[in-house]
Amino acid sequence: MKFEKIHNKGQAQLFENKYLEMLTKGHPAVIWGMYIPILSYILYTGYTSFQLSLQLIIGLFLGAMVFWTIFEYFAHRYLFHWTTEHPKLQKVVYIFHGNHHHYPRDKQRLFMPPAPSIILASIIFGIQYLILGRYVFGFFPGFMLGYLLYASMHYLIHAVAPPFKFMKPLWRNHHLHHYKNEELGFGVSNTFWDRVFGTMFDLNKEKEDKEKVKELMFEKKK
Repeated sequence: MKFEKIHNKGQAQLFENKYLEMLTKGHPAVIWGMYIPILSYILYTGYTSFQLSLQLIIGLFLGAMVFWTIFEYFAHRYLFHWTTEHPKLQKVVYIFHGNHHHYPRDKQRLFMPPAPSIILASIIFGIQYLILGRYVFGFFPGFMLGYLLYASMHYLIHAVAPPFKFMKPLWRNHHLHHYKNEELGFGVSNTFWDRVFGTMFDLNKEKEDKEKVKELMFEKKK
C-alpha cells in the first residue's frame, strides 16, 4: 500500500464515529496488563483441569512462541500488505496495517486495542481448540506471548535506537521496509524467516538514510 505522502504528525482517522475511533487506540501497558492474568489463568486451567503435565505445558508454550514467528511473517507479508482493488477490502487492510505506514509515528496503534484484540484472540483460541483440543491450554498462551513480544519489539523499533549491537540488523530491516521497499523486510520480532524466504534486505549494500529513519521514530516530548 503506497502513499504519496507519509505523515510524521498526527494519526489517521479510521472511523467517523468518535466511539469507534476511540476503540482503535491502545497502550502497551494496558494490553500487557490485560493479557498476563488471562494467559496465566489459561495455563493454570490446563494444568489443574485438563491434566497437562508441566513438561508438556512448557513444550507447547515454547513451540507456540516459535510458531508465532512464522505466523507473524506470513500475516505481515500476505495479509497486512494484501493488494486488492476492492474498496472495502482496501479499507480493512488500511485499518489493520496501512495506517501504520501512512502515519509511522502513531504510537497508539502499534498494539491491537483491547476490545478488538479480545475478540480476535477469542476467535483464534476457538480455532486452536478445534485443532488441538485440551493442548490449546498450553499452546495459546505461548502464541499470545509471541504476539505481545512482537508488538513490543515493533514499538521499541520506532521508539529507541537498538539497545544492543546484535539487534541493529533487526532495526535496519524494519526501517528499510518502511522507507525503501515494502516488499522486503517482513520480520519484526526477528529476521529468521526473511532470511529463509529471501526477503531480507542486503544490509551490507543498503546505505542507512538517517533522515528517513528519524522520520519513523516517535517524536520526543520537549
